Amino acid sequence: MLGMVHEGVAFPLFWTMLDKRGNSNSDERIDLLERFERVFPNAQVRCLTGDREFVGKDWCSYLLLPKTLPFRLRLRHSDQISSRSGKSRQSGERVFASLRAGETRILSGQRWVWGRRVYVVATRLSDGELLILATNAAPQTALADYRLRWGIETLFSALKTRGFNLESTHFCQAERLSKLVALLSLGFCWAMLTGLWHHQHQPIAIKAHGRRAMSLFRYGCDFLRRICCDLALWSAEFDQVIKLLSPY
Repeated sequence: MLGMVHEGVAFPLFWTMLDKRGNSNSDERIDLLERFERVFPNAQVRCLTGDREFVGKDWCSYLLLPKTLPFRLRLRHSDQISSRSGKSRQSGERVFASLRAGETRILSGQRWVWGRRVYVVATRLSDGELLILATNAAPQTALADYRLRWGIETLFSALKTRGFNLESTHFCQAERLSKLVALLSLGFCWAMLTGLWHHQHQPIAIKAHGRRAMSLFRYGCDFLRRICCDLALWSAEFDQVIKLLSPY
């Protein structure tokens, strides 16, 4: 799935149902991006982020084509990173073995990874986990940009356990499942728009840690549920939230 991050959550744009177990391959990911480019030919992309499953020489080569799509992709600990001269290689885990929790390091110059030259930056998270990124530009902002990737996890949480319970479906046919995802995506966007609208009129409480007491999705979804369960009582509000589905 390809999504656009806004308000800390990814809005679904394009997706492909895989007829196999495991992760997508480079061709499937390239197809997804090409669909995006056909629909949004003039889009200004800040960067593309992806977790450790979205790696490989073909994929990296595509992202490094002359159009140069900025990317921040997470490396596996076992991925080989070259020295600056390119004469030797070590796993990312060994290269950054000395990093302590909270420390960050940007390797000097570009390094060979997956057969392509990229910048490499890493940090040791507070739980001891090593986070290594490959990027083709602006390595100084790569870690901050990569944090935006969490928006896709927030989306999946809303579509599944914490929202629409997509995982409870018994659909097996790819076409039907894709249509269901499309419907849930519309529902998700409606809930988010409703949450934003409702937040403007009745702001969500801010907790001591500085974050909202609930997400905009949950705020909007709960409000929609309340309205739809008693349309006679909430008819005026229902008219308002229906208008959110169209700018006209």
